[in-house]
Amino acid sequence: MLRTAMTDATDSVPGTDPDRAGFTTALAAARDQLVLAAGVVSGTDIDLIGTIVRHVLAHPLPARRVRTKDRIVKRAIFKYNARGPAIDRTTYKATISTNMLPASP
Repeated sequence: MLRTAMTDATDSVPGTDPDRAGFTTALAAARDQLVLAAGVVSGTDIDLIGTIVRHVLAHPLPARRVRTKDRIVKRAIFKYNARGPAIDRTTYKATISTNMLPASP
């Protein structure tokens, strides 16, 4: 319902960018109407969607910056590197020497 109210708000004013409708603003307006218990008393009419639309239009988000870089898919972090510093898995050459000792009599 909130997304519908946000769409109605941006569609009602020509030239309004839909990205400027704030979900948090719409949520706060709806919550405030529930807290005030507006429309609970019989015989009164409440325009919940209209109230949310007015709040969304009164408090637009700042204009979005122009995208300077292409969208990319980020690579997942290798799970073993995410746990701490990388383990050195380089192979090294080693020299092994063996000394044979005679058994004592």
